[in-house]
Amino acid sequence: MLHLATIALIGLSSVSLQADQTRPNILFVMSDDHTSQAIGAYGGRLQSLNPTPTIDQLAKEGMLMENAFCNNSICTPSRASIMTGQYSAVNGVITLREPLQPKNHYLAIEMKKAGYTTAVVGKWHLKVRPSTFDYYKVVPEQGKYINPEFFEGTYGDTKGTLVKMEGHSSDCITDSALAWLKGRDQTKPFFLKYHFKAPHDRFVYAPRYESYLADVHIPEPASLYERGNHGSIATRGHNDELIHKIGTSIGRRHERRNYIRAWANDPNLSDDEAKSMAYQEYLKRYLRCVKGVDDNLKRVIDYLKKEGLYDNTVIIYTGDQGFYLGEHDYMDKRWCYEEGMRMPLIICYPKAIEKGSRADAIVENVDYAPTMLDFAGVKTLEYMQGRSFKSILETGVEPKGWKQSAYYHYWMHMSSHANPAHIAIRTKRYKLIMFYGTLWFRGADTPSTPPGWELYDLKTDPKEMNNLYDNPEYASVVAELKIELKELRAKYKEDDPQILINKVINDYWDYDEEDRANAIAISNAMKKEVYTKKKKSKKKGK
Repeated sequence: MLHLATIALIGLSSVSLQADQTRPNILFVMSDDHTSQAIGAYGGRLQSLNPTPTIDQLAKEGMLMENAFCNNSICTPSRASIMTGQYSAVNGVITLREPLQPKNHYLAIEMKKAGYTTAVVGKWHLKVRPSTFDYYKVVPEQGKYINPEFFEGTYGDTKGTLVKMEGHSSDCITDSALAWLKGRDQTKPFFLKYHFKAPHDRFVYAPRYESYLADVHIPEPASLYERGNHGSIATRGHNDELIHKIGTSIGRRHERRNYIRAWANDPNLSDDEAKSMAYQEYLKRYLRCVKGVDDNLKRVIDYLKKEGLYDNTVIIYTGDQGFYLGEHDYMDKRWCYEEGMRMPLIICYPKAIEKGSRADAIVENVDYAPTMLDFAGVKTLEYMQGRSFKSILETGVEPKGWKQSAYYHYWMHMSSHANPAHIAIRTKRYKLIMFYGTLWFRGADTPSTPPGWELYDLKTDPKEMNNLYDNPEYASVVAELKIELKELRAKYKEDDPQILINKVINDYWDYDEEDRANAIAISNAMKKEVYTKKKKSKKKGK
């Protein structure tokens, strides 16, 4: 005969198991550099190509967030904000260099405390192993597209075992995710971070997609050819004297890095012909990688449906930031313009989210962790700066006091893709940007590129083609946004005077005539320095 205490424990265990089964599983799917312009559900010029039928179906069965933004459009910082619920200045991951230590893997730690079995599979890109998860299988740094290697380990394993797989990374990552799902502890709800490497730059797709879009002309954005009044002295130089130095390009504009060299390097082609040829190759490679992501996601969703798990799983699809597909003749991300700052965000949970719904509430990647924890029954932790938007998903209504602006700070001044450092605030209608033009860690009190301001009215100018900062009709808007921007910087602990860049930000805050003259002088000096280097190089060649 069983002892009464034993029977009681069995009863409690059954209740506990039953309670766990009522809480949703959480599947967080993130692709690298998958932008909203390349998702059919978001509309736009690529929608007719039907690039993402699986992701679009998720949108039909859940909610599409129209105004989801990252606070720092680069891989590692964005991932750190998602893991911590904190802005870059607080979690300490402001560039690609800083690690996110295990003690700060807050999302994994809290999910495990809440009784979830946890795993991360695919691209991690936060330097140290994700040893706070029950299971991990992650690629080193960027990882390989073909025949990828992984570090595999379990909770507390800070090194992991090197594992090699054959095939394309998107297939291998999905095989690994499915293997974990099938072998997981089924007495607990699961939390799985399922991260693709694709469609990150170099765009190596699986061979089976070689013919996909081969005979299709990909629609081109008008801003690939027309600059309009987009940008400022900070991004173009005085009288456009720096357009060949700032912001890597699709066409020949940027002299150091562009796609012409790789895919249209024929001197007999005109600039526009070469640009179009490079763009077509770029987009086809990119969309073939996207196709691989979408097809593999379908494999996981099919598994959830087959096992009866779909209706009780919160499925979140996002990219780690936006990405440029030729807009403004830019490549990569980093800029706070819409294509880089905006994140795709689609969330499906049949039990609580209305099918085919959309919301224009402003949410940021710091809000993702609080929201996932809220679905797990965990209140937002005090150390998190983000806020749960679970109620918005369930009702479509912004709660009282919900944020009306998103904050942005790109710190990696002129690194890799020649983007000047900048800060910004984005409301539902306006975006105000300050380019302060200096490195945060070296020579930070002296700009090396010209500081400047930009303002865009997104209601009348959604493509950001007309900088209105100097338009007197918008003077009051600029003044109000500067006040709010300063408040956000204080709230998010970015205004510390010990941070040297704040001296430059404060010096150029008012942007009076002296500031403008200084910016022109910096632009002229930058142009002269580049010209001198070219001249020396030519002499050396002789």
